[in-house]
Formats: sequence, C-alpha cells, structure tokens
Amino acid sequence: MNVGGLLASVGVNSVVCLGVFSLYSVLRKQPHFVTVYFGHKLARAKSKRHDPFWLARLVPSASWVVKAWGTTDDELYIAGGVDAVVFLRAVVFSIKLFTVTSVICLVFVLPLNYFGNEREHKEISEELLTVFTIGNVERGSEWLGLHCFVLHIITICACFFLYSEFKYIMKMRLNHINSPLYNPSQFTVVVRAIPWIDQESYSDTLSRFFTDFYSTSYLSHQMVYEKSAIQKLMSDAERMYKILRNIHMERRYVKRLLRCGFCGGSNNASQDMKELSDESRSITKEETFLDDSDECGAALVFFRTRYAALVASEALQTQNPMAWVTDAAPEPRDMFWANLCVSYQSLWIRKIIVVVASIFFVTFFLVPVVFTQSLVHLDKLTRLLPFLEKVVRRVVLEQLVTGYLPSVILTLFLYMVPPVMYVFSTLEGVISRSERKRSACIKVVYFVIWNVFFANILTEAAIAHYQISILKLGDYKNIPALLAKAVPSTATFFMTYCLTSGWASLACELIQVVPLLTNLVSRYILKNSSDASTPAPFSFPYHTEVPRVLLFGLLGITCSTLAPLILPFVLVYFVLAYLVYRNQIMNVYVMQYDSGGQYWPIVHNTAIFSLVLMQVVALGVFGIKDAPGPSTFTFPLIVLTLLFNQFCRQRFLPVFFRTPAKSVIEMDRRDEQSGQMEEIHQSLLTAYSQYKSKSGRIGGKKVEMMSRSNSALDTAEKGDIFHA
Repeated sequence: MNVGGLLASVGVNSVVCLGVFSLYSVLRKQPHFVTVYFGHKLARAKSKRHDPFWLARLVPSASWVVKAWGTTDDELYIAGGVDAVVFLRAVVFSIKLFTVTSVICLVFVLPLNYFGNEREHKEISEELLTVFTIGNVERGSEWLGLHCFVLHIITICACFFLYSEFKYIMKMRLNHINSPLYNPSQFTVVVRAIPWIDQESYSDTLSRFFTDFYSTSYLSHQMVYEKSAIQKLMSDAERMYKILRNIHMERRYVKRLLRCGFCGGSNNASQDMKELSDESRSITKEETFLDDSDECGAALVFFRTRYAALVASEALQTQNPMAWVTDAAPEPRDMFWANLCVSYQSLWIRKIIVVVASIFFVTFFLVPVVFTQSLVHLDKLTRLLPFLEKVVRRVVLEQLVTGYLPSVILTLFLYMVPPVMYVFSTLEGVISRSERKRSACIKVVYFVIWNVFFANILTEAAIAHYQISILKLGDYKNIPALLAKAVPSTATFFMTYCLTSGWASLACELIQVVPLLTNLVSRYILKNSSDASTPAPFSFPYHTEVPRVLLFGLLGITCSTLAPLILPFVLVYFVLAYLVYRNQIMNVYVMQYDSGGQYWPIVHNTAIFSLVLMQVVALGVFGIKDAPGPSTFTFPLIVLTLLFNQFCRQRFLPVFFRTPAKSVIEMDRRDEQSGQMEEIHQSLLTAYSQYKSKSGRIGGKKVEMMSRSNSALDTAEKGDIFHA
C-alpha cells in the first residue's frame, strides 16, 4: 500500500470520528436520551425532558471534553472503583510512552529509514509505505546503531513509567483494602467440596467441622441452595402474589352488582377466594419450602475477625486437597451464585474443555485473518490469481480494497470474540463476577495478540514467499528472521487497523450504538414513552476494552523503531481513549463490583511482552542487516528487561493476589476498640443473600415476595456480553 491509500483511510476515519463526536455532543443534550448517556440514576436526578425547547441543544459543543479532561482520580474511584482508575492509568502510561517514542522516532528514525537506501524517490503520495520502514535501510549501514540507541531509550522510559504506575496502583489497592467502610467479604470464606455423610445434612457436617477446628473464631455459616429449588420457591411466591393482587384490584374497581347471600361479597370475590384456596393447597402439596435435600456442597462461613477468615481461606483444611476447599469470599454484589453449586471435582475437566474449545475457536478465526491479509497483498496475489489484475489496475478501487476494507472486515469478525470468551470463562466455574470478567479479559488478550499480530505476520510471510515450503516456514530456527522480514511490511496493515478498529471503535463507544437504537425503537416504533423499557445501565466491559488498549500498545511498541509512521496514529488513539473512557465511566457505566485493581498485572505483563518482542524482532533485523554491533548491545537489553519484570513481580505482584495480615489485624483492633465488632457480627448474618424479598402492598397489608438478589447484576452482565 502506498501513502495515498493510507491518507484515504485517514481521511475516511477522521471524517467519521468527527461526525460521530459532533453527533454525540448534540444527542447527549436531548432529554429523551438522558438514560442512554447518563444512566438511570443520573437521568432521574437531572432529567430536562419537561424543559422547553432551546436552540443550544442542536449545536455541537466540546463541553464533555472539558469535563472529562478535568476529572480527577478520586472522582473516578468514586464512580468506577479501583478497576476504573487502573484502566485509565494504563491509558495514561501509553500516552506518556508514545509521546516520548513519537518525538524520538519521527525526528531521528523515520528520516533514516526513508533515506537509508540510495534510490530515486517518487512523490510522497505515490511512495510505498515500506520505504518508511527499517527494511529500506542498507545492509551493514552504520545508522543501524542509532536504531539500537533508540531501542534502549524506549525500553528505559517504558520501565520507568511501568515502575511508577505499579507503585501508584499498589498504594491505591492497599488503601482500598484498608478502607474504613465495612466489607463483609473480609469476614467470609467460601467453602466448597463439603463431604457428604449419610443421615447428616451438609449444614450439620460443616457446623461440626468448623466448631471443632475453629471453635474460637467460627461465627456462623450460610448454605448455598440449588438454583432450581430457589426458582421454584420464587415462582410459587409470584403466583400467590398475583392472585392476591387480582383479588384486591377487583374488589376495589369492579362494581358490586351481585352479592353473596352469606357474606355480602361479590360472586367474583367468592370465585377468587376459591382459586386462592386451590392454589395454596397445590403449593403446600409441592412442598416448596427449602429443606436439607436442596443444599449444595458449598457454603459461606463467617468468622469473628478478618484475620481468622484470612487464615482459613489460605490454609489447606485436610490431607485431601479435593475436600473442604476454602477461598476468600467475593463481595456480596460480586458473588456468582450459579457456579457455587458446580462440583469442585469437575472444575479441572471444565478447564480442559475450555482450552480445547479455545484452540478450535482460534483455528476457526484464521480464515478471516488469511482473507484480510490476501486483500492487503492484492498485487502479490495476481501472480497466483491472474483475474485480479483488473481490480489492481483501478487505482481508487485498489486503494479502497487494500487500505480500508481488510481492517474493517477483521474488526467486524473480532466483535464475536469477547462474548465467546465470556461464555468460556463462565464454564470454568469461577465464583465471582469480577473474576469471570478478568478471566475473559486474559483470554481475549491472548486471542488478539495471536490472531491480530502473529497470525497476520505469518500470513503475510506465506503470501509474500509462497514458494517457500510450509515446513521451512514453520521451522523454529527461522522465527527471528521471519519476524524481522514480516513485521516491517505488515506494519502498513497495522496502521489502517489502528484507524479502523481504534478510532472508529472509540466513536462507537462514545455514541453507545446498541442502547441508542434500543431507545429509538422503543420510543418511536413501539410508542413507549416511559423509561421503564430502557435497558439497565451496563457495568464497564473490561473484557472488551482492556484487550483493545493493550493490543494497540503492543502494535505501537513493536513497530516503533521498525515502522515509526504508525506512532502518530497510536498516540491519537490513546489521547481520544483518555477522553472517551473518562466520560463513559463518569456518566454511562455503573459500578456493580470491583476486583481491587487486579487488571494491572495483565497490563504490566503485556507491556513487558511487547518490549521483549520489540527487542527480539530488532535483534533479528540487525542480524539480517549484518550489524554485529547493534546485535551485541541488544541481547543484554532483553536480559535486563526480564530482570526488571522479575523484580516488579517480587516487589508489587503479591499485594494484588494476597491480603496483608498486618492490614486486617489493624482493622480488627480498630473495630474492637471502637465497639463496632458486635454490630458487624450481626450484619454479617444478612450480608449475603442468594435471594431477597421485595415488598408489595395489597389492600393495605404487606406481602413478601421473593426474587433473586442478583437480577440487576444479571441484566448488567448480559449487557456486558453483547456490548462488545
């Protein structure tokens, strides 16, 4: 692809982004779309739907940009928790790194690449993008030493920024753990794989075990019940509620034309009372009350102190590691009750099935990757498929097919990845919603790194060198040389991909396409003017957005010295992401649960992998270019980067997966001295509820109806699956 094709892609995506951003600034002012762009709670508080029309609503403005820019980390923490701050700190880290990298590489490296070979240059618009890569530098050139020097500067800056961010986020996580706000999960332990004993319920077995071995610290426990039993109890309660409500409404509004001779009631009332009696008998016969047979082999155990719960969650309870398995409990809103009843002995089988299914899914996804790369190298395919020469001869069509269409097709196929990985993470049997989303995030990161980066590079190498046999192409000895040749040429595709999947995805994220269309259909087609039909606000889709941010960071770091022309597009993406995501977290998404910043290790590991990959590819390039000096200085850089990663893992990482005993002991002492411990013990007994009661009033009398406590969370989670 030449510069003209790249400029065409830049022009199309710039116009689309500018138009969508302007449209958003108008739509967010309309009263009908307040629930789309500000969430339900903010919509009820600041709705202007009854205000008269004013012209400023139709004028695009940048007020949302100013507000997003001025938002502090404390405000983000209140709105989205530690996870939201961690996500945006990853964006800030990328902005810092690519600002320094863009200045250095565009000023020094790009001119060297362009003039690195004695050749007659064409006009800029007709120049191939490969001219701006390191592949244009002559073999044995002394200027390759400058590339090695820039490589060291980028690595040093990246490690410095990573260290400072890791330290900052670790302090925030410790402050989150030491928060004076009451957190019932710190007193609670999840127990699974409770052994079954004949003529004894799970509850009795658990109570006897913890009374014997944790007699001084054990407080109480709460059994987990089968989902089917709870649903049956809910449905019976709903049936009773509807009958009583119908009786009340009919007595209140229907004229009493005919009355009973005995009690003076209407004939309909007598019929309804008979129906209620029959329904009550049917419910009694079905024995809807929960009993011991409905219990699962899992429970929540409450302890008197945080330290006792911490010790119990970390210890191996018996000699059999497959029985009496204990884990730290998630927060009440974070609990995923459906997976608690999954047999613990079957979890390893589930994980194997998920791995096999993921491999098949990755293999299936190679088809669109090969297709998109074949469009990028349309000129080379003409040697295999001569009928494509007619397309290549048309300049405009050729620029559209090679510069814009491939990245659009790949982006559309990638939209199916997060929902599939989300389902895979659910099947693994995780017990918390945040862990399920984090697990899906890790799977998507692996997927996009392989299928978007490596698969595209290998496909490009196969198309460019189709005469090489598959065995030779797959030989591990040829991997450094293969990457050194393929990465600079594939960088042209990554530039257009950054525009299409990066800039355009931020525009779609800002305008909220699916909730907006749902609102329009409900209001103007279904003629429903109330806000009750508007979907509940979603929680932030970390499993979709974190991998996207990390992928563009990988592309920018890897191609920084090889093809520095990609850096301006990556930097613009992260600046826009900084504004868009801050606006969305403050206004659109609702925090349902918080993992306490456990996404940062994913960010750190991906950044280290990107640095090492950049160095390995550069080492291969220096070897191909016959530059022994740069190769000699690059190898120690790889070792030092890995040592830095190991230091960070030892210094910071344990805090993200283990709770400091000193912190929980200090909190226990503080609560005991203030006299709040007894109150905390009382509140623990009602903190976790697999189902809760809703209050409804019938004829002035209060009637309790049970419903699942996680219905709102389930709605938000379903929205997360399809929000991608």
